[in-house]
Amino acid sequence: MNKTVFEISKMDCPSEENLIRLKLDEISGIAHLDFDIPNRKLTIFHSGPAHAIEQSILQLNLDGKKIATEPTLQTEFEENKAQKRLLWTVLAINFSFFLIEMTTGLISKSMGLVADSLDMLADSFVYGISQLAVGGTLTRKKRIAKIAGYFQITLAVIGFMEVLRRFFGAEELPDFSTMIIVSVLALIANGICLYILQKSKSKEEAHMKASMIFTSNDVIINLGVVIAGLLVNWLHSNKPDLIIGTIVFVLVIQGAFRILKLGK
Repeated sequence: MNKTVFEISKMDCPSEENLIRLKLDEISGIAHLDFDIPNRKLTIFHSGPAHAIEQSILQLNLDGKKIATEPTLQTEFEENKAQKRLLWTVLAINFSFFLIEMTTGLISKSMGLVADSLDMLADSFVYGISQLAVGGTLTRKKRIAKIAGYFQITLAVIGFMEVLRRFFGAEELPDFSTMIIVSVLALIANGICLYILQKSKSKEEAHMKASMIFTSNDVIINLGVVIAGLLVNWLHSNKPDLIIGTIVFVLVIQGAFRILKLGK
């Protein structure tokens, strides 16, 4: 048995963890994956060389690099029997907030909320693919990944077109209070998702759990929408909302391409 350690600088939340798990699922000889999200480290216990594993991680474009490979005598690993239930819980939270943010975003005319809802949907896709592909064939997993990736790109492109329409057309001022309130609720939801996914497999102190929560891109996006809402009210302009919406749409498309890589 060999133990290979990777540093993956863009692995900052459980969504990236699931992408990696799905990508490595097609490689035989992997006995266990040990994720250390706060330190962006992944330890893989496997038989045989690490070349195929390294290539798969590089294909995800998460800035992963191999640190070291060494033999190990460890053959038994702790299994988390509640993991599947936790994943379904996180999926439900993410999909619920996709519906909430999409609805309130359309009503309040906020592209920031609409874009953030698609980011929530992207996470739902990742968790959903993980669950639906369990026990299924590799072909099934790839087909689901392709459908999810293309659907996500389509929604993001439609969002871009609406941003352009609002930027060059008559200014539509979004409801800044709705932007702030819903984004704060989404921030709390993201924190809950990260906490419940980590509590069963991490023994770190409370400050380590806090560092995990507040290094997440999802939380940074939520804070960005809150700031945009404040600027909308201060400047009496929809431009801050359109700017944060554009940034998030770009992130959503990047996430979609990562999902599509699972379908290759």
